[in-house]
Amino acid sequence: MVNRRDWLRISATAGAALTLDPRVLSALQGQDIVTRAIPSTGERIPVVGLGGANTFSAAARSGDIDRLTEVLRTMVDNGATVLDTAPGYGASEEVSGQIAQDLGMADRIFWATKLNVAGRGGGGRGGRGRGAPATADPTAARAQVERSFERLRTPVIDLIQVHNLGDPPVQLGILQEYKAEGRVRYIGITTTSGGRYPDLAEVMREYPLDFIGIDYAIDNRAAADMIFPLAQELGIAVMVYLPFGRNRLWSRVEGRDVPEWAADFGATTWAQFFLKFA
Repeated sequence: MVNRRDWLRISATAGAALTLDPRVLSALQGQDIVTRAIPSTGERIPVVGLGGANTFSAAARSGDIDRLTEVLRTMVDNGATVLDTAPGYGASEEVSGQIAQDLGMADRIFWATKLNVAGRGGGGRGGRGRGAPATADPTAARAQVERSFERLRTPVIDLIQVHNLGDPPVQLGILQEYKAEGRVRYIGITTTSGGRYPDLAEVMREYPLDFIGIDYAIDNRAAADMIFPLAQELGIAVMVYLPFGRNRLWSRVEGRDVPEWAADFGATTWAQFFLKFA
């Protein structure tokens, strides 16, 4: 039987997601999913969701979203409602919004997207020896947020994070305005670069964040030293990215069996093993 974490491993790449058979997806039904509370409100959300960086943009390029529709339907029907996307992920926002509307389940999804018109690490306190950082144009930033509402086809977005630490003073300020208006429920900031963790920590201390997004995997544990303790201290939720290490972990365990002792903590596949750690 294919379990939920196996399915997430399979759907981590666009090609595999588009070849999923409905009979495989049906094996996910009837399983409980673990939830955790968002510290700033106590609202509980599933600990496992779906990222749209590869799957949804690839579906748009191929013109075939039938398999991806079945993936999203099965995910939501089984309680894994968090869908993370970004304007920088090609047509990911547009495709996921279209599928959710066609399925009539847009209001059941925890929509998470991002904002950045300053580039990677641009603006504010970014840089650390990389020269003058780029800044975000407020008009362009607001226009990008408005496009996200249009593409996701929802009047309220659950979470928008500033992508790649792009100009926090300007872009977090804009997101705070949207949150005050009730159009965005949670705000945060992301980085998947270990060299930027000191910058991230500074932003975490200075701004009232609900979330951060950061890279973390069994072979990439640097965030546990500085960022996780700070998030716990400040009451900030953590959204983990790249738990399979951009798929590099699969090459490291290729041809190897999962150790028997892993069953003691509920892992009988490598996907479960990696995600149990994360």
